[in-house]
Amino acid sequence: MLNQRLQELGDYAFQRLDRLLAGIVPAAPDGQVFTQTFAMHIGEPQGDVPDIAKTALTSAASQWNRYAPAGGTEDFRAAVTAWLTQRYRLKPDLLDPARHVTPCPGTREALFHTAVLAVPSPTHNDIPRNHRPVVLMPNPFYHTYYGAAILTGAEPVLLDATIENRFMPQLTDAGSETLSRTALAYFCSPANPQGTTASLEELVAALRLARQHNFVLAVDECYAEIYDQDPPPGALMAAAQLAEEKSAPSDPFANLLIFHSLSKRSSVPGLRSGFVAGDSRLIELMRRAISYGGVATSLPVLSAATALWRDEAHVHLMRARTRANWAVAQKYLGTYPGYTAARAGFFLWLRVGDGEAMAQHLWRSAGVRVMPGSYMGRTNTVTHINPGDSYVRIALVHSPEITEQALERISSVLTTPTAISLASSRQRKTG
Repeated sequence: MLNQRLQELGDYAFQRLDRLLAGIVPAAPDGQVFTQTFAMHIGEPQGDVPDIAKTALTSAASQWNRYAPAGGTEDFRAAVTAWLTQRYRLKPDLLDPARHVTPCPGTREALFHTAVLAVPSPTHNDIPRNHRPVVLMPNPFYHTYYGAAILTGAEPVLLDATIENRFMPQLTDAGSETLSRTALAYFCSPANPQGTTASLEELVAALRLARQHNFVLAVDECYAEIYDQDPPPGALMAAAQLAEEKSAPSDPFANLLIFHSLSKRSSVPGLRSGFVAGDSRLIELMRRAISYGGVATSLPVLSAATALWRDEAHVHLMRARTRANWAVAQKYLGTYPGYTAARAGFFLWLRVGDGEAMAQHLWRSAGVRVMPGSYMGRTNTVTHINPGDSYVRIALVHSPEITEQALERISSVLTTPTAISLASSRQRKTG
């Protein structure tokens, strides 16, 4: 059964991109092969690793010979709790570091484990589709959402994120019948890949709905620290607001889990360190799942992570670098009809007409690798549309100097007859 579900998932987006571009030799218009190409398809921050992380790892090197507890260290949980309390302006004792916070080796595993915890196992394999538990998710999405739904036997219900709904679909769009079967809803703010952010009112409404229908609201906030002006609100703020009501549950974070990672915030994707916070019952189950079938975050990594969560100076440098990259994007692509600057994150969600064909064209003619938007989503079985079809995703993760070289090439290619022809198909696409 698991093998069938894996077959249903198909190849991961990056494998699909490799196939799409296989055999293409990037060359300039004069036929000269590019000596330098640019990888703008993956959200892998290329900033310098903060010195405090290096120092902490070195200082804790003697702990590599020890197993780490599933719940991490008291010092780590205290650092995360202090950061969350300050960042989201929570009352000092609202979060209990022992009950409401746990580390994870990056958030991908934790997002997957959440589906394992939330989705009830079907009693038999031929359960009718309209009786299967539902996992809601935006479309396009982070691929783990869809994979977790399929591999746990749930029905993935896609909520299309389009320009008409500000790329932030609401859970109520699923309808009452679907909500009655919902076991888990993935909610991403700031959105990946569009960079829009949910308001506090939207987060409050989502948490109310989760409690009304008794499903788990999993709010992916991994891009929350990459913003230009104002920090986006978080779901813990919604929980804190609802905790003031007379009917509030005993655990102020009931039905809610939030996910944060150091990969984007601190430019250390290879450290594989993040955390989950929220519902104390689910946090305890998460630790149990890690104990039986997961990977606990190592003690030296926890030491480095603790130091990073206690430091903001390196985060300010990261934001300045990202702002500089967005200024470069505005310079070269700001007048392009499909350009929209994101409110948060570092992905440029560029509307180009035929995203898959444009990705091939940009690799062939500019030597720049970008991700077709359709690979970030699926064709919705209700609307029969993949809302990513018309887009490419460009990751602004390099230095401003490298970003400028890459976007200058992209800009020049977008004015070619081939690119203009591809862009003209925009009217035949939706989203």
